[in-house]
Amino acid sequence: RTSRASPTCSSSRRLSPSAGTRSRHFIVRSSIHDYRVSFISDLGDTLKTEIDETDIVIADEKVLELYRSYFGYLNKDQIITIHASETSKSYHGCGLVIEELIKRGFRKNHRLIAIGGGITQDITAYIASVLYRGVEWLFFPTSLLAQGDSCIGSKSSINFKEFKNQIGGFYPPNRIFIYPDFVDTLSDWEIRSGLGEMCHYYVVSGKNDFDWLKTSYSQALTDRNVLSQVISKSLSIKKRYIEIDEFDKKERLVFNYGHSFGHAIESLTNYKIPHGIAVSHGMDIANFVSVRLGFIPPEVREHIRELLQQIWQGTSIKTLPLADFKVALSKDKKNIGKTLRLILNKGYGNIVVHKIEMETVAPILEEYFLKEAD
Repeated sequence: RTSRASPTCSSSRRLSPSAGTRSRHFIVRSSIHDYRVSFISDLGDTLKTEIDETDIVIADEKVLELYRSYFGYLNKDQIITIHASETSKSYHGCGLVIEELIKRGFRKNHRLIAIGGGITQDITAYIASVLYRGVEWLFFPTSLLAQGDSCIGSKSSINFKEFKNQIGGFYPPNRIFIYPDFVDTLSDWEIRSGLGEMCHYYVVSGKNDFDWLKTSYSQALTDRNVLSQVISKSLSIKKRYIEIDEFDKKERLVFNYGHSFGHAIESLTNYKIPHGIAVSHGMDIANFVSVRLGFIPPEVREHIRELLQQIWQGTSIKTLPLADFKVALSKDKKNIGKTLRLILNKGYGNIVVHKIEMETVAPILEEYFLKEAD
């Protein structure tokens, strides 16, 4: 089959092309079902090869508009477009998609094809896990956050009324296709958010991997081949952990490094600071707390901070009210009763779960926001 023409769109960025064909792939082992991740260089050919006439595509409407020329061969009844919003990623919103699937004659032996970022992934994964007690689904992640992080790991969650991410489970796709050229239509903001999210994997992995990311960061912003390497290495780090702790009970918990503080930042800024950039701020807070508790020397925090500052450049958390920040932190779902469960740094490759009381961490946070916050 021949590939289709490239989409006609005004890209917000155009990265230099990568050398050669990206045919890398690997298998993720799962107790639910193993699944293959493939890096592809030809989106049109892959779509025509992989999508059958009985499959139904669930696509982010913005992605579909940008890449519409790739989907002209599909029957219009094969595509369901969604607005990638928290409202769509809800119990009610998923119900509307399920209703449409049943009306269109979707059956248990048919497959769902998700094309979009994290919200599209959550919606499709949830529906695939519950519809007819489970159907197959494929994923084409289009955001850097999804390509470098959420596409593997099985987790999905949706909202219930005003309560965020309260329903979900573990149900991985059967195949994942990573097309790095999707980043050509992402903004600098979205690229840095994706790199901010991936950064925490590199600290978890160890100093050699973090130093490689630190020296590669500037190139990754402009060179698609380097960015593809960052994505691939990030997924390989995550793969090691999820294959021994698929259901997030023990070892995998360290991937919440930067996230307790990052989620509080997202909430208090009404998500004006994107997830990965909020996590980069959160990592610095976690490192500062770690310094004050004697877990790491200040030099380690500063070495990591030099990269984090490049990622969060143009944002500030100085004016966040400390009282509200502490309230948001106290509501983190990883907490046990009134005890916080923070993910702290005891050195590269030694990220740990640490139980601590709010009265102990509060003065450290006060010092951070008074003297250290950018």
